[in-house]
Amino acid sequence: MNVFGVDIGGSGIKGAPADLDQGKLAQERLKVLTPHPAEPDSVVEAVRKVVTHFDWKGPVGITFPGVIVDGHTRTAANVDKGWIGLDARSRFSDALGLPVAVVNDADAAGMAEVAYGAGKGRKGVVLMLTLGTGIGSALFSDGVLVPNTELGHLELNGKDAEKHASSAAKEEHDWSWHHWAERLDDYFAMVEGLFSPQLIIIGGGVSRKADKFLPLLKPLRAEIVPAQLQNDAGIVGAAMAAAQLG
Repeated sequence: MNVFGVDIGGSGIKGAPADLDQGKLAQERLKVLTPHPAEPDSVVEAVRKVVTHFDWKGPVGITFPGVIVDGHTRTAANVDKGWIGLDARSRFSDALGLPVAVVNDADAAGMAEVAYGAGKGRKGVVLMLTLGTGIGSALFSDGVLVPNTELGHLELNGKDAEKHASSAAKEEHDWSWHHWAERLDDYFAMVEGLFSPQLIIIGGGVSRKADKFLPLLKPLRAEIVPAQLQNDAGIVGAAMAAAQLG
């Protein structure tokens, strides 16, 4: 079964039909740049361009980098503050003329990894962390999602953890892999102390370079592995959310 997924990121908006029988993209994805400022009207229009490019007719799942409750965007850390409190599901649905599901971006990526990737069949507590513009998180207990954890906003050294250890922070400050690994050590030790996961899955675009930094990390009780779906996980997870619309 193919269902359309769109992943809204801090730098790019990408989408494609996803094959939910196999857990992978059914066609090559289309990516457009995230508008700056990422205000609602411009982002909705960018999403419309991605979906109409495929002439898609059917439910669409859309990720958003913030807390999502009943289709409403409750926070907006890395996009325009005009999203806060917005009925995003209705805005997207009206623009597309299609049924829409909206889900937190890291939750979507985690759903895909638990269903098809590194977390498939794993019991106990599994934590997905996406290292990108910020740090997204998806927490699962025996495969059941605890939504909207937003653990990138935990306080670490007096500021949001994502300012301390995100992939974007590494690029901004031109940190070496070794220095960034030390910062990740601080963050991973904190989340392990809070949630005692058996497995930590590292996602986001930087997961393609996992061999550059995972071997540098201090050992934890948790196993740390790269995401298998890599940067397609958000699209697949968004499609999974849309498939639940019926």
